[in-house]
Formats: sequence, structure tokens, C-alpha cells
Amino acid sequence: MKLEHDICYQALKSRDARFDGRFFTGVSSTGIFCRPVCPASTPKPENCTFFASASAALQAGFRPCLRCRPESAPASPAWIGTEATVKRALSLIEDGALDDGQSLESLCNRLGVGERHLRRLFQTHLGASPKQIALTRRLMFAKKLLAQTDASVMDIALAAGFNSLRRFNDAYKKTFDFAPSFERKKSKENEKANPCDSFTLHFNYRPPFDWAGLLAFFESRAIDAVEQVTENGYLRRIAMEEQIATVRITHDDQRNRLKAHISGVDVQHLRPLSQKIRRVFDLDADPAIINTDLSRHDVLRDLVRTTPGLRVPGAWDGFEIAVRAVIGQQISVKGARTICNRVVERVGKTVFPTPLDIETTDLDGLGLTGRRITTLKKLAASWPALDCTKGVERLLKDLCDLPGIGPWTAHYIIMRAFGEPDIYPVADLGLVRALEKLDQPAGKKDMEQFFDNLRPWRAYGALHLWKVLT
Repeated sequence: MKLEHDICYQALKSRDARFDGRFFTGVSSTGIFCRPVCPASTPKPENCTFFASASAALQAGFRPCLRCRPESAPASPAWIGTEATVKRALSLIEDGALDDGQSLESLCNRLGVGERHLRRLFQTHLGASPKQIALTRRLMFAKKLLAQTDASVMDIALAAGFNSLRRFNDAYKKTFDFAPSFERKKSKENEKANPCDSFTLHFNYRPPFDWAGLLAFFESRAIDAVEQVTENGYLRRIAMEEQIATVRITHDDQRNRLKAHISGVDVQHLRPLSQKIRRVFDLDADPAIINTDLSRHDVLRDLVRTTPGLRVPGAWDGFEIAVRAVIGQQISVKGARTICNRVVERVGKTVFPTPLDIETTDLDGLGLTGRRITTLKKLAASWPALDCTKGVERLLKDLCDLPGIGPWTAHYIIMRAFGEPDIYPVADLGLVRALEKLDQPAGKKDMEQFFDNLRPWRAYGALHLWKVLT
């Protein structure tokens, strides 16, 4: 990703939170690198070098700032809507694809690309190799846990994907020039240590952020036994292997972050839980870029101005979104919520059912047609083989090959379950009504042309239109 020195320096001078995570500043006079929002005195422009990723800054010999903590910056740089291979690779890396014992060859096989090609893409867009990016992200996550929790260094090492404490200590010291124990001593946040079975983590985002809109979306679809929405927060129970995590999310708008209170799980589950939280609340979105692109469209300009912090709600679990999408075919949101509640009650859990639960549970008498039940059973049996690593078009085909799943359902699943920003539920009746309400042509070809003009942010365009109806 090309970084313009003058533009980056102006963002640094103004401490513009919209640029947080889009670049990092290496300061030659101190040897550290910072986020654009760092409260330290602004360095001279001749002492600044700008990097597209924390990994690139580390590779250049800079150490992370202990004041602004680069490990807390939101992710998702500006190219995320255009370079699909890098996006899919980063998603797999976050899920542990290059942890200790995992190879780059295996990652490339899942992506369907060569190792040389993937290294070139990463170098172009992030300034570092896939392995360097993976190592940096693991170490940055460990650094965050050292600062924000009271978990042991050994547990944190395992949670960050290291097979041994020695390897973790060596990598940490080599990267940051000090041992993990020093990080814990220096951390002011650690003065408020969490109990060993409870954790409080912070998740930064780029403002603006439509917290109220997300809560309203989740509240209208909330499953009583699984989640609750209150005026100030969101509570969710989610299965993490043999444990059940209780996650309570609140909003700290003064610091542009969410606060997550997590209990019921061991520290090794914090990494996947952290990724789920970021995806559910779309915390890595870049509103400045998305809004600029969408505002070029006359119809959306006023909608973007009204809700500049709009986010696309993600998924705690992809299978859950798929089940909700099938149940929600051709019925209202309220009706779908009622049936989802019945399904969860029938299964008898306080978390959303797994594919095995759906396969083995009798779903008769819950308001589902026989055809819908067949679709859910087939979907559950096929789910382990469905993923987005081979590309959106392949996944669309695989989903539409299942009985009872058409283009609308498949597109909706991919938009929310897999976090694809450039996809929308085609032929959605709500989108048709929204366009008609805005006095726009809403035929099939008209809608296709309308959304083609919104690339690569068609999912955000769809959410803006849905809000017209609320």
C-alpha cells in the first residue's frame, strides 16, 4: 500500500482517529513506532517514516510505543475491499493458520495460490511477509494480554499460538527488545488485574461508530436463551469447545473502543473470542474510505451523512447466520426470531445449536415446513466443508447447490457469516422497497446496476438502504 508522507504527517499532527491502524509512524530520533493517535509530542517530519503495518515497522528495527500501544490499533487497512486474497489470508492467519507447527505451504493450498505470489501480495500491501505478519500479530496479541489480564506468561504464550514458553520468550525479546515480564511491570492497565477466570479486554475502532444502530439490529433478532440487549450493552453466551463463554459488551465512546467483559473460559480461548468480537461489531471497518466511496452516489449521499458510522453486523458463528438465513426466507424478522427461539429451546442449550445439534434434533412442530427442515439438515451436514478460502464465487455455487438455498440466502450468508464487504442479498424485497421509497427504479437490472456502482462496499450500501425502512 502506497503511503503519502505529507498526508500521513498531517493525520499524525491532528491525531485523527479515522487513520488509526491505517499506518504506523516510525520515529528515528527515539527508535519507536506509534499509532496516529499517540498522545506523545509530534515528531519532526524528517524523523518520521510511515509503514503500512506494525510488522513492517518492526522489520525496520522500530519498537512499539508503550503509550499508544500499537497492539490496540484497529486492523483492516484501506485495500481490504479490493485485495480479496490478502483479506482471506489474513483471516486464516488470525484463526491460527501460521501458528507454531503450521506451514506457509498449507496456507497457500487452502487459498489456491502459490507461495511466491502470496509473499509478493503481502509485501506490496503490508510491507512484510505472511510469516512476519503472523508472528507480529501473535506477539501483539500476547502483548495486549500481558497488559490487560493477570494470566500467567505460559498461558498467554499458548493463547498466542506458541508451543513453548522458551520460543515465546525468545521471539518476544527479539521483537520488542525486552522480556514479557518487563511488559507486565510497565503496564498501568495491569494494576486493575482480572481474576483468573474473568477478563476485561478493550477493542478500538475508527470513528464514527453507530453503536445504537448495531444494538437495534441485534435486539430485533435476539434469541432469548442466547443473547440479551440492554440500553447500554449486549450480553452473549457462546460455546468455546467444552466451555461456555459469557461476553458482555459495553461502549466507551470517549476512547473510541468497546469494552468486553469475558467470563467462563480459559485464557487460550481469548484469541478466537477476540476475533469474533471484532467481526461481530465490524470494528476493523474504515468509515472514512467507505463513506467517501459511497457518497459519490447521489442516492446514498444523504444516507451516509445521516449514519456515517454504519457497520455491517457480523457473526459469532457462521453456521448460526446460515440457519437464521434459511429460517428467515420469505418471512418477517419477527417471525424468524420466534422460530429461532423455538429451535434453540427444542435443542435445550443456552448457546446456539451446532451443526450436529441441528442434524440430530427433531425440528417438527416448530413452525418450519418440511422443505425448510430438509434444507437445515442438509446445510448442517455440509457446513464443515463450506468456507470462503477458495473465493466468493466458489462458495456461492456450493451454497446454491444445497436444496432450498437460492441466491438471496447464499449472498446473505456470505455477507454476514464471512464478512464480505462487496456482496449483498440479491433480489431482497427490503432493498426493492427502499429504492422505491427513494423514487429510484427497482427492477432486477436496475438494482444490479445500482449496486455495481457501489463496489467494493455493496454490503454497506445494502445496510444503508435497509435503514430507510426503519
